[in-house]
Amino acid sequence: MEKKKLVLIGNGMAGVRAIEEILKVSKDLFDITIFGSEPHPNYNRILLSKVLQGDTKVKDITLNDWEWYEENNITLFTGETVTKINPEMMAVVSDKGRVVPYDELIIATGSVPFILPLPGADKQGVTAFRDIKDTDIMLEASKNYKKAAVIGGGLLGLEAARGLLNLGMDVSVIHIAPTLMERQLDETAGRLLQKELEKQGMKFLLEAQTQEIYGTDRVEGLKFKDGTQLEADLVVMAVGIKPNIELAKESGIAVNRGIIVNDFLQTDLPHVYSVGECAEHNGIPYGLVAPLYEQAKVLASHICGQEAAPYQGSVLSTQLKVSGVEVFSAGDFMDGEDKKSLKVFDEQDGIYKKIVLKGNKIVGAVLFGDSKEGNRLFSMIKKEADISDTEKITILQPIGEEAGASLVATMSADEIICGCNGVSKGAIVQAIQEKGCTSVDAIKACTSASRSCGGCKPLVADVLQLTLGSEFDASSQKEAICGCTTLSREEIVDGIKEKGLTHIREVMNVLGWESEEGCSKCRPAVNYYLGMVNPTKYEDERESRFVNERMHANIQKDGTYSVVPRMYGGVTNANELRRIADVVEKYEIPLVKVTGGQRIDLFGVKKDDLPKVWQDLDMNSGYAYGKSLRTVKTCVGETFCRFGTQDSMGLGIDLEKKFEGLQTPHKVKMAVSACPRSCAESGFKDIGFIGIDGGWEIYVGGNGGTHVRGGDLLYKVKTDQEAMEITGAYLQYYRETANYLERTSAWIERVGLAHVQSVLDDKNKRTELNARMDEALSVYKDPWKEIIESKKTTKELFETVGIS
Repeated sequence: MEKKKLVLIGNGMAGVRAIEEILKVSKDLFDITIFGSEPHPNYNRILLSKVLQGDTKVKDITLNDWEWYEENNITLFTGETVTKINPEMMAVVSDKGRVVPYDELIIATGSVPFILPLPGADKQGVTAFRDIKDTDIMLEASKNYKKAAVIGGGLLGLEAARGLLNLGMDVSVIHIAPTLMERQLDETAGRLLQKELEKQGMKFLLEAQTQEIYGTDRVEGLKFKDGTQLEADLVVMAVGIKPNIELAKESGIAVNRGIIVNDFLQTDLPHVYSVGECAEHNGIPYGLVAPLYEQAKVLASHICGQEAAPYQGSVLSTQLKVSGVEVFSAGDFMDGEDKKSLKVFDEQDGIYKKIVLKGNKIVGAVLFGDSKEGNRLFSMIKKEADISDTEKITILQPIGEEAGASLVATMSADEIICGCNGVSKGAIVQAIQEKGCTSVDAIKACTSASRSCGGCKPLVADVLQLTLGSEFDASSQKEAICGCTTLSREEIVDGIKEKGLTHIREVMNVLGWESEEGCSKCRPAVNYYLGMVNPTKYEDERESRFVNERMHANIQKDGTYSVVPRMYGGVTNANELRRIADVVEKYEIPLVKVTGGQRIDLFGVKKDDLPKVWQDLDMNSGYAYGKSLRTVKTCVGETFCRFGTQDSMGLGIDLEKKFEGLQTPHKVKMAVSACPRSCAESGFKDIGFIGIDGGWEIYVGGNGGTHVRGGDLLYKVKTDQEAMEITGAYLQYYRETANYLERTSAWIERVGLAHVQSVLDDKNKRTELNARMDEALSVYKDPWKEIIESKKTTKELFETVGIS
């Protein structure tokens, strides 16, 4: 039987999800053609902010790669836009003149960003934040400009601001409302969010109305209606989106705010459907992924001729992390008139919870700082659950198995685990029991749970453990370090120890690598694990390191390098400064910059000049390129400051000299502040020290980068010697148990602060860890001096080998 011709206009998340659902229902019913205006396969727009923040590549957010289209015999035209629908001919026409007939047509043109019609909105440096192209514009701007203004204090605006902040820009958020994210959060949660984001470095202008974007060719700033101004080199408009209905409108399809559809996502034109942000159902165009995926299921069943429950609209919920802060909202969360609320505010931990009731029925909720109960509350809101028989407020309940029965154990089968993809607990249990799924990855492949934002992975794992019971194998939840092997980090380290392996190729041969040579992901990891297990006998394999570590300098976009000499504790002297100045002049280094870690960075050094620059500087490497201790930031401390209670510079210098050159799973930064004012920002470092009367507080697991995290208080100690001992044991335990490329912030959340404290509380273990630390440090040699002294290495790296 000849297949029907199905055309999808729009290669975004909602449209392609509809195709996925159609393939599930009837794989062989349609000959499918997809048009996408962007040059990419289908990607996860929700995660664009991670690309902007710099820790994720476009390929990492791709939902359906090129192979998926081929495997499903889908014809994909990327970079091509449908400009006309001809209902009489039942065909579409593209901007490249391509004519494709259809039997069934799905319009999924999504939405377009709303650009405020301000004078100057067309200047260079003004962009939206909607797609990969916008992200690229912002990334490029951050390399050359420093002041960014984000218009819009909703979710998208705050994500853009966080990304630009990470890129080193000075960021101000302009918002017309008095509080942030007013569509998702009430006033209290909005102000709490503002306070947290201000700690991260964001600036806010609330109740501010932009009147004009000024500048010559490029934006130079904003003028506001009250007469004030703000300098800006980059302006990001994130004030909302509107359904992209132009094609439908020109084709005579009924539109309002969106393309009008019925309960089966049909337009008023025969054989034409619409789904996603461009569609309007019962007067509502939806902008969140969960309702769009619900629509996709209904459309798929109907277009395949299957009986389908009609789409009845969606109760909206939002569960996400805004710059590392957990927030959740659902339903009607504004109290007043016939609605009353229950509110709990834990000021110490920054947690706020609000439940809105209409009579005894829960109709809305807001959670800030702790959103793990979001799915359960959302399910109750959708059911209009009566809470008459529940205890509404309890205080200081003990933590433990008896008091805290698993959240998923109390959930009914129809309650949603994965809000993005609409996957219920029952669907996951069914996949486990009927399809033999035994891991989170298997559940993801089978049901799509955790496929979008990934926030529900812990709940999926809990359902697995609850369902499988004694058959649940925690080891089966392991993640292989890459696609070359099925082995986890623990299995590789154990194999190295048990079999006495000493070389990367030996590890791969003995432990059964599927790829003989390994890859750029596993080779550096294995290289680190070998050195960590046997530091005194292992010979570092330079070829398996990333280019910066191989060259002992940071490569820049123009092929030159930056050099950061070591300045212990951020302290320098006239001789060092004089040598730096002489080097800058001698080698015509174009940029000298003081870093955030209190060091001097020399940018624009030519590759073949690197050894000569190092020799003339006569300073140790600052390891600004390495997975090692980078820097120890200090305040001036009791030596000069009238508030200082401790010698912060002294401890900082001792720490940096002690752990200089230590190889770690990821970069490590420290800071020492002489008093609780924490001028060295000790609370947001991998290890931070804050002086108090009679000693030090030691904070661990902080991160001021992509995923901002405040440090946890590990110990209070009385002496510098105790601080050094605890630091050595802590760092060695991190070295031995963390995954390669796992920051301390992620590691401490994974293993738990209490667990680390229990290890370090054992004095014998602490002594053993420090002994192994001393062994690792005993082999350290400054790499710059090693290269200078080796003509062979200098020739190989800086004269004959090109770096791609």
